[in-house]
Amino acid sequence: MRHSKRMGQVSAPGRKVQLATAAMLLVATTVAACGDGQDDGAKASAPKAPATIPELTKDPLTLSFIWFDWPPAHALEAFANAEYKKERPNATIKVNTVPNANWHDAMFTQFAARKTDFDIAILDSQHIGEAVTNGNILDITDFVKNNIDVEAYNPYLLAAYGQFPQAETGKRDENASLYGLPLLGDTWTMIYRKDLIGDKPPQTWDEMISVAERCQAEHPGVSGLAFHQANGSDAAAVTYNTVNGVYGGNLWDSKTRKIEGVLNDAAGHEAMDVLVNKMKPLTAKGSGNWFIDEVNAAVAQGKACIAFNWIAASGGLLDPKQSTLGTTREQILDKLGFATLPSQKTNLVPLGGMGMHVSAYSSTANQAEALNFMKWFERADIQKKWAAAGGVPSRTDALESPEFLNAGPFNQVYTDSVPRMRDMWNVPEYARLVDIENTNVNAALNGAKKPKDALDDIAKEQQRVLDSGSRKGGGGL
Repeated sequence: MRHSKRMGQVSAPGRKVQLATAAMLLVATTVAACGDGQDDGAKASAPKAPATIPELTKDPLTLSFIWFDWPPAHALEAFANAEYKKERPNATIKVNTVPNANWHDAMFTQFAARKTDFDIAILDSQHIGEAVTNGNILDITDFVKNNIDVEAYNPYLLAAYGQFPQAETGKRDENASLYGLPLLGDTWTMIYRKDLIGDKPPQTWDEMISVAERCQAEHPGVSGLAFHQANGSDAAAVTYNTVNGVYGGNLWDSKTRKIEGVLNDAAGHEAMDVLVNKMKPLTAKGSGNWFIDEVNAAVAQGKACIAFNWIAASGGLLDPKQSTLGTTREQILDKLGFATLPSQKTNLVPLGGMGMHVSAYSSTANQAEALNFMKWFERADIQKKWAAAGGVPSRTDALESPEFLNAGPFNQVYTDSVPRMRDMWNVPEYARLVDIENTNVNAALNGAKKPKDALDDIAKEQQRVLDSGSRKGGGGL
């Protein structure tokens, strides 16, 4: 998934590698050569974490994460240093951030060198396959069995943020291995101007387009829609995939690894037509490379009737310092509403969010600390505190808690959306697949390609990528 391409401050790694102090060896030594997801026929396996946490060091230790630069990254560092230090006063949490556009490469370049300056990689669900097949992260299956109450989660969230190979979307294979645990859940919310279109949000996608069209006509200078269109990260791809889903399309057949003829079937072409010929004309001039920040800015400046954005990136919309819609949070909420996405032929919504994964190249002491942190973080009381601090938890009890539901006007949207989620391809070739889709969808949105040609080209090029490799992944759709 799925997040802002804005430039952020790159934090220097700033930690010395800790000497191994735990008594037991934390990981197996067999690690496969790293790559970019292309397969040479060899199969790799991730080294295994122990079922129980080894003895933790009493020496000062910095536990380092890597994420991209956005508000949840800073919230995590502040939250962990305030709360985790109560139990581990010798541990300091450092969340190193990079610009979103560099996020994948910042992790996987280090993975390829088999030396990381981070202990916990925060991965998109689609990054897991590449990391697992290259042996970059620990297999924590036994650790989870001994330390995590898996019944406390919607099974799909455990699968999405940790399982490989992936199961059919919405399901978890209890016999499959786990390589991570949820850190931050996310999906899209529909943001709408209650003062312009009324208190009741549109219920269907077609109705949403009609309402946006009417709003734009009635309010000069305000665009009907604002959504992600950029050719970067997975911006344009997620937008198309969302429309594809609600109009009954599929991104592929994960069992046969077939894309061509599946993505670009009648439903797929209808979705592309809706996106390019009905939605795009309702966006602001010059919005062809918009992503999270630009959509938020349009909403905050009162320039959009209806917008779509990730819930975890929407908190700033309620800040009077960033908004022209009111001088208080209450005044802003008099004008802004947040709702689950409209349905059409289906009610699918995009799965966002990320999981925590332990680097196979971290020191033994830091791997032990990482496992201890993950066990601590997934506790019911800590998940509720994380929710109150602005995080999006994954435990069902936390999602349904007052601490979460009362923390933001969009949090109920997330809780209601969990059963509707659909992910992308959870395969090692993900990075290449999403680049193909981003480029072509962005081209169609900006008039460089006809919608039909763009979708057919996506299907053809993505199929070529899958056919060129032999790795199996399954995955998510």
